[in-house]
Amino acid sequence: MSTATTAGGPADPTGPAAPAAPRRKSVTGTRKALVAGFLLSALVLLGALVVYPIGYSVHRSFFDESGGGFAGFDNYARIFTDDSILVAVKNNAVWVAVAPAVATALGLIFAVLTERVRWGTAFKLIVFMPMAVSMLAAGIIFRLVYEQDPDRGVANAVWVGVHDSFAESGGFPGARPLPVHPLKPGGGGSYLTEKPVSAAEPALLPLVGVAPARMPSGARPARAPAQTPAADGRIAGTAWLDFTRGGGGRPNVVDAQELGLKGITVEAVRDGEVVATARAGADGGFSLPASAEGTLLRLPAENFREQYNGVSWLGPSLVTPAIIGSYVWMWAGFAMVLIAAGLASVPRELLEAARIDGANEWQVFRRVTVPLLAPVLAVVLVTLMINVLKIFDLVYIIAPGSAQDDANVLALQLYRSSFGSDAHLGVGSAIAVLLLVLVIPVMFFNIRRMRRENRR
Repeated sequence: MSTATTAGGPADPTGPAAPAAPRRKSVTGTRKALVAGFLLSALVLLGALVVYPIGYSVHRSFFDESGGGFAGFDNYARIFTDDSILVAVKNNAVWVAVAPAVATALGLIFAVLTERVRWGTAFKLIVFMPMAVSMLAAGIIFRLVYEQDPDRGVANAVWVGVHDSFAESGGFPGARPLPVHPLKPGGGGSYLTEKPVSAAEPALLPLVGVAPARMPSGARPARAPAQTPAADGRIAGTAWLDFTRGGGGRPNVVDAQELGLKGITVEAVRDGEVVATARAGADGGFSLPASAEGTLLRLPAENFREQYNGVSWLGPSLVTPAIIGSYVWMWAGFAMVLIAAGLASVPRELLEAARIDGANEWQVFRRVTVPLLAPVLAVVLVTLMINVLKIFDLVYIIAPGSAQDDANVLALQLYRSSFGSDAHLGVGSAIAVLLLVLVIPVMFFNIRRMRRENRR
């Protein structure tokens, strides 16, 4: 048996050797100087825009207002002793505890509820649209929304409408009789006639103090009651605005240009008890039954109650919740989009298995959906916590000057301490360092969580 040979000797039974794969070279090879050259510009920018400002702020925080004297930790001690800065610290704690949680919860609800509806994408688009609005524009929008005047502020327009549906406001706030009028104070803001009324004599109830522009719509020129007594003994009267534009009118006399007090309530009172009640018509005329003979007529205080002007949204007690509401309006869409993306990756067979095992939708949501979305919820919550720690724009724009101290936060106090009328750069730098110290743990938590997720 012969063995195959080649020109140089016996053949290799394993066949020809495979050529060695070419070794890939990195773009920069082994030249470290080239690597440093590529990174130099980024390192310069990082040092100039991040490292240097942080280092200088820490250095400046240990000096006094002028920057020439060493103050030690006095600036940091002032953060926790100055009343206005303490308010900012407390408000920041409220922001961190409330705003991220509410925005995340709303985002979760929106993402889950819109998952199965046909118009869910359109709804998500509408909810996410505020993210395209700058903080400055959002602050201006909500400054108008929270206007105290119901004719301008949407929030109070809605609130007043709901309130007036259950508790009607007085129609003639500020109305009052003159000393020459036959009315006297009756206690509690009401007015009484000076003498009992009779069917033989018309009852006259003149008032002043109502601007013609604020008279009820539909009010017509007042009509003087008939001098002839009614056959059934009823008592007739007129309540009117005893005021003529341009002057010339006569007191206690119904003049041609004077308007009736449409809708004013008139009560007949005997021994402190209401015997009869009437409401004036468009011309101010009213009529009481014969049982009101010999009673005193009373205009109850409800006629003169000031109109309800809504809630002081930007007052000292509600300004912080109101601003948090505007922040949630902006960022709930951000939370919804991220949570919806996480919800799309949830295995549907797990949800179906839970339903087959008898779980209702609430149990599926609480025991399956939420635990599976926990990493996404953590991302959203931590991101919003970092965001609200440095909130500034909304508070500065929405809070009026009278309530800015009550809505104060650390970022706003940093601006006021550094650039305000009583600027103290040492305190401002200390507040900046405090904000950095507060943000760093949240950032480290987020980085650790991301690394843990990558190792899975």
